[in-house]
Amino acid sequence: MENNIRIKNKRASWEFYLIERLVAGIVLTGTEIKSLRNGKASLADSYCLFEGGELFVRGMHIAEYSYGTYNNHLAKRDRKLLLTARELKKLNTKVKEKSMTIVPIVLFINEKGLAKLEIALAKGKHYFDKRENLKEKDHKREIDRHMKR
Repeated sequence: MENNIRIKNKRASWEFYLIERLVAGIVLTGTEIKSLRNGKASLADSYCLFEGGELFVRGMHIAEYSYGTYNNHLAKRDRKLLLTARELKKLNTKVKEKSMTIVPIVLFINEKGLAKLEIALAKGKHYFDKRENLKEKDHKREIDRHMKR
């Protein structure tokens, strides 16, 4: 089964320092997975939060399935993430004590056909950090330009 669905959250690496990455399963309904296989999803402005000891992703947009009837899903509902109890406990303690957040990085379909979400434990960047990243990118681009000559 050939799947090349990889929906990325490009703003995440710009807004945050990505400290630790994990791959989590995601609970979806039938029309959501069909829409996802068509590539109709967005991770912009999405984040993860704990509710009742479980991890949910909020703000992730999966467009309604075009052939769905009254069984169609809500586009921006909260979706449960599947992690082990040890991983959930570890993430929950780090989020509480160190003022970090959990952001989704990549939404993809694995080789078995299951939807997976790569999440990262992240710490927010300041404005001057973002300027440093821009300077580094410009410097790298200049070096690459001179190497091609």
